[in-house]
Amino acid sequence: MTLTPDLSSASWAKSSHSTDGGQCVEVAVGIPDVTPVRDSKDPSGPALFFPADAWQAFVTATATGEFGTA
Repeated sequence: MTLTPDLSSASWAKSSHSTDGGQCVEVAVGIPDVTPVRDSKDPSGPALFFPADAWQAFVTATATGEFGTA
């Protein structure tokens, strides 16, 4: 059985590179074992849940240019 973490008091953060009106995602910090991610334009909408270690690997790969540039 998988339980969905309670996000009612979650602290959400988005990239400092984000600008107003941009297409951004926000991540909830301080949730054990998972990293919830949501669309910043729809804060009451659904969140995706990633294992914390998988999210960290994605962030690291992005920061080091592993995926190239668009």
